[in-house]
Formats: sequence, structure tokens, C-alpha cells
Amino acid sequence: MNDNQLLRYSRHILLPQIGYEGQDKLVNSHVLIVGAGGLGSPVALYLAAGGVGTLTICDFDVVDLTNLQRQVVHTTAAVGINKAVSAQQTLATINPDATVHIVTKKSTSQEFSKLITEADVVIDCSDNFATRYLLNTLCVQLKKPLVSGAAIGFEGQVTVFDMRNDGSPCYHCLFPDNGEDTEMRCADNGVFAPLVGMIGATQAAEAMKLLMGIGESLQGRLLLLDVLTMQWREIKLSKDPECKVCNI
Repeated sequence: MNDNQLLRYSRHILLPQIGYEGQDKLVNSHVLIVGAGGLGSPVALYLAAGGVGTLTICDFDVVDLTNLQRQVVHTTAAVGINKAVSAQQTLATINPDATVHIVTKKSTSQEFSKLITEADVVIDCSDNFATRYLLNTLCVQLKKPLVSGAAIGFEGQVTVFDMRNDGSPCYHCLFPDNGEDTEMRCADNGVFAPLVGMIGATQAAEAMKLLMGIGESLQGRLLLLDVLTMQWREIKLSKDPECKVCNI
């Protein structure tokens, strides 16, 4: 790190759990963020500001006026612009030291496989089960840690599937793919603006901890948040011995 980076990240470096070594790990890390919407916004903002050296952001959608109530990485001037492009522009103003690659089209399984191979941690900020199942399958195959989050209405959830650990459950263990279409989207159901910030910030924190190898991750634990009562609940997760994805 150069002198400017040492000053920029000094409040991290002062933390004994992080120090110079931990911050240097962040600077030399690469995170894949799938989705630059409500969850992807705080994730990208905190990772870039916090010093993660390389981010790859995937999103084929464009910024809509209705997104601005919660997707804080985008500005009013970005309406009509691809979300990954908009996020890249915002992050450049926050931390020019962060290298931000973008993917502005729907990725195939092969393309995602290449992106995941190049990343140290994958963060699922998507809003559909097809993408979640695909990312999970590839992270299992490539043994990459996956930070998963979701939010709708006033309720959110977040966990970590660390596929470097053979005992870790995967997304399919938690939500088996039964072929049913049970999607719940913000456009149809609404979402409380601060909720996605809270879940996204938690995803960012878990990703940073994984990159630095500090603390205890959410592997094997699912956090559920109800903002109306401001209560967090924790559910223990275990590997499904019959899982068709991680017990192949």
C-alpha cells in the first residue's frame, strides 16, 4: 500500500484484528458482486470504500426512477443507464484506487464460471432463484465462499456458504430447487428502503471477514431480520445429506 492508502484505510489498520496485514489482504482481493440493486448498492459502496482492491459487478438491468428509493449507489442522473455502469461511475468518485470491472449483459453458466474462478469471494445480490441456484452450484464446484442475502417487504435474511469447508451447507440445502416458481419481487411486493441497506451491509461485512480470515462467519447460521419489530433471529443450518448439489 502507498502512503495515501495507509491514510485512507487508517481506521481499519488501527483495529488489532485487521492491522496492516488484514488491510493488505483486502487491497489484494477480488470480489464478484452479482446484482447492483438494493443489496448490491451497499455491498459495492462498503467494499470499495473499505479497500477491496478489485470488484466485478454484474447487472444487465438499467436504473429506473423507482429504484432510487433504496438503490443508493445510483443517482437521479443515472436513470436509464445500465446499473453496473452507474455503480462503476459512483465507486470511482468514492475510491479511485478500487478497480471495478463490469458485466452489463446476462451471463451464461460458462461465463459465470470464469468470473467465479477469478474471484476470492462471491456475493449474491440477485433477485431471482435461477441466478441463486446457478451461483450456488458453481461455487460448490469451484469451492468458493458465497455470501447470500435477500430482502422483501420488511424482512430480510443473510448467510454464508463457505464451500472451502466440506461441512458447509449450500444454498440448495436450505432451499431445495423443486421447480416451482415462487419468486417475490420488489416491483410486485414492495421493500422498505433501509432493510436492503442493513442486509447489504451485513453481506459486505461477512465478505471482508472472509477475505481477511478474521472473526466467525455466518457459515451454518441463517440470520433473519424483521425490521418492524427490529428483531434478529438466528437459525442453525446443517448440510443436507441428500442434497443433489453439494453431495455429488
